[in-house]
Amino acid sequence: MLLHIPNVLTAEQVAEARRVLDETDWVDGSVTAGHQSARAKHNMQIPEQHPAARQLGDMILAALERSALFMSAALPLKVYPPMFNRYTEGQTFGVHVDNAIRQVPGTAHRVRTDLSATLFFTGPDEYDGGELTVEDTYGVHMVKLPAGDMVLYPSTSLHQVRPVTRGARVCSFFWMQSMIRDDGQRTMMFDLDTAIQKIGADVPDHPGVVQLTGLYHNLLRHWADT
Repeated sequence: MLLHIPNVLTAEQVAEARRVLDETDWVDGSVTAGHQSARAKHNMQIPEQHPAARQLGDMILAALERSALFMSAALPLKVYPPMFNRYTEGQTFGVHVDNAIRQVPGTAHRVRTDLSATLFFTGPDEYDGGELTVEDTYGVHMVKLPAGDMVLYPSTSLHQVRPVTRGARVCSFFWMQSMIRDDGQRTMMFDLDTAIQKIGADVPDHPGVVQLTGLYHNLLRHWADT
């Protein structure tokens, strides 16, 4: 499942984040790539434990906790601390698959990467190229979203960032370990939750709402890792 989640951050939060990012020192992005990815990765990043990364990461995590759409789609168990990258003219990240396990720097905690996320800080009119392309069973999807919006997609997907030809593309990227590791099962749970909410809004007293809610939670008990 590939999902566009709009307005994760407000315009004010985006503006504050961009101010912080503009004042921060960036390093070669290959320092956080695996052996294979490093050969295809050409961008800049903020060091993971930089105060700016922690400040903005906390802002993003708080925003995600308020997003009902994100919580329903991801069913997150663990979220890797958000990281930040910038692509300027000529920079790109070739086709790759994200590492299956990420260890949080400075800790003993590991995160299985079931889902990947990209949160945009620059709008589509601020740069040319730089599209995130994600391959799944339905083909190749090109993603270029408004500032403050986020895309969520399975970490098992082949994906890339196409070369930027004008301006700068600035984003946050991170991973989640879901309570449900299987993407097909997770998608069914999201569809079921969406249907329950729609029926509940249209016909609040419909007896099927209770039955479907019970089914949702019984499936969650059956499939979830905690």
